[in-house]
Amino acid sequence: MTEVVIAGIGQTEVGEHWEIGLRDLAYAAIHEAIQDAGGLKPQALFVGNMLAPNLSRQAHVGALLTDYAGLTGIEAVTVEAAGASGGAALRQGYLAIASGMVDVAIVVGVEKFTDKVGPEVEEAVSTVTDSDFEAVQGMTTTAQAALLMKRYMHENNVPADGFANFALTAHANGVANKHAMFRKAIKAETYAKAEMVSEPINMFDVAPNADGAAALVLTRRDLIPSNLKNPLVKIAGSAASSDTLALHDRKDMLYFDTAQISAGKAMKQAGVILDQIHFFEYHDAFSIYAALQLEAVGFAIKGKGWRFAADGHIGLKGKLPCATMGGMKARGFPGGAAGVYQAVEAVTQLRGRAEANQIAGATTALIQSLGGPASTAVSHILQKLD
Repeated sequence: MTEVVIAGIGQTEVGEHWEIGLRDLAYAAIHEAIQDAGGLKPQALFVGNMLAPNLSRQAHVGALLTDYAGLTGIEAVTVEAAGASGGAALRQGYLAIASGMVDVAIVVGVEKFTDKVGPEVEEAVSTVTDSDFEAVQGMTTTAQAALLMKRYMHENNVPADGFANFALTAHANGVANKHAMFRKAIKAETYAKAEMVSEPINMFDVAPNADGAAALVLTRRDLIPSNLKNPLVKIAGSAASSDTLALHDRKDMLYFDTAQISAGKAMKQAGVILDQIHFFEYHDAFSIYAALQLEAVGFAIKGKGWRFAADGHIGLKGKLPCATMGGMKARGFPGGAAGVYQAVEAVTQLRGRAEANQIAGATTALIQSLGGPASTAVSHILQKLD
């Protein structure tokens, strides 16, 4: 298939943008990405969004954004896969270029949580669970993750502070990320004293919902403008997988099959093995998700993902740097835009422009976004081109 390269990136600061609308956030990221790509004109727009119809009372987001960005006439669709929406939109953009049907595509992830407040937000987020058997019972995504984490701690004898390093690492890495919602490191004692949100999940085990938009311009290498000076990054592997929507239907709820399947397929396509991956952008919407992804992908043995983090292996100078720009915990969780932010941050690393967070010699990255508790998983291998 055609080699797919990322020619441009753009992103807004993640936070509570009360004064900025959905279309304005998306436009800012789209405009920046096009400029970064040397002004390449797209033929298609793929939007990753999770909750615009619920929170912003806005469906048909693809047409909305092409209109507002002055791109009317091009193909435009919205992709929804809960928290994996951004990753799924990136995969659709990748497939469009790889197939040869599209020469230049824009992938944009956008979410606007602050269009609603309080219970309405929680109700909207709960739509990503099984409506008939989970949401109808009052199950929230945080409560669901808490049950998962409690069972994991019980089966694997995890101490109360066993997940602390996921939060400590994310917040340490978020300090130098000017687009992150939280840019202050935390100490172990701060984590230990944190307020419980849904036992055993405390406020540092859950990523904050936030507004934001991120965008990528995808194309073929031969279409790159001659004056473009950005180091090129290619999408070497792309794969997605799905599982049961409800946790209770899983044979083993403490193993994320989709994370294993999609990562395995993406790595096989790229021709790389685990030891060749220089950093991993996991989906740390909850600390337990990060631990289970480390295990499913194969970086840690089953039941020891927490220990992998506790031993310091996920830090910038560890065996496997993770959440290198703060992850969802410190950068914030912009819903359907999260997977696109992962890609933008990985490209920044691979371009060698992560500044204080730069991983020396990094050429290969794995990014993985999840919809719910890995009901959907989308994985991409990104590589720096010579």
